[in-house]
Amino acid sequence: MNSARPADPAAHERLYRSLRSRIMLGELPPGHAMTLRGLAREYHMSMTPAREAVRRLVAEGALTLSGSGRISTPELSDERIEELAAMRALIEPELAARALPRAHFALIDRLATVNAQIGDAVERHDAVGYIRCNLDFHRMLYLRAQAPLMLAMLETIWLQLGPTMRQLYGRVRRNEPPRHHRMILAALRAGDEPALRLAIRADVTHGLRHLTAA
Repeated sequence: MNSARPADPAAHERLYRSLRSRIMLGELPPGHAMTLRGLAREYHMSMTPAREAVRRLVAEGALTLSGSGRISTPELSDERIEELAAMRALIEPELAARALPRAHFALIDRLATVNAQIGDAVERHDAVGYIRCNLDFHRMLYLRAQAPLMLAMLETIWLQLGPTMRQLYGRVRRNEPPRHHRMILAALRAGDEPALRLAIRADVTHGLRHLTAA
């Protein structure tokens, strides 16, 4: 009896991490419906770990669960988008400012490399690649803040915005990486905290304007 127990947590974690990543990167559109049975079949597991993974994602706001048991990715109202973006505008400048004393030149060079990869994704019209590299750019910087609670909170916000960001990408034509990233890199090189906070906040609010306009 005990020999079967370790498999369930492993299966649940595998589904949770995979589905969480797909949602955050916008691989699933807003309102995408799914079933426990379908998820269990897709990931070759029983219903129990599938149910536990979905429960965690619902608690994080990454999935919605209706009274009838329908599971879907969130469809965000303008008001909800504004609330989430306002939270980003509060948390992200603070994380960047805390990261600044530990943002050595090697890190800044890596951020510049990731920003170039964003440009490559733009040229390929690769929406998921664009979102992945954009999140990597921000996460790489914020990890230096050594503020795990704030970063965890921020990741739940990114998670809820993922499907909507992917939908937005299909409507907004881009031909270069976000221009505010160049401002972020310049502020990091100069060690200029006020300029860094301003650039991060501008990057977030610029995205908000596109989302609500769309």
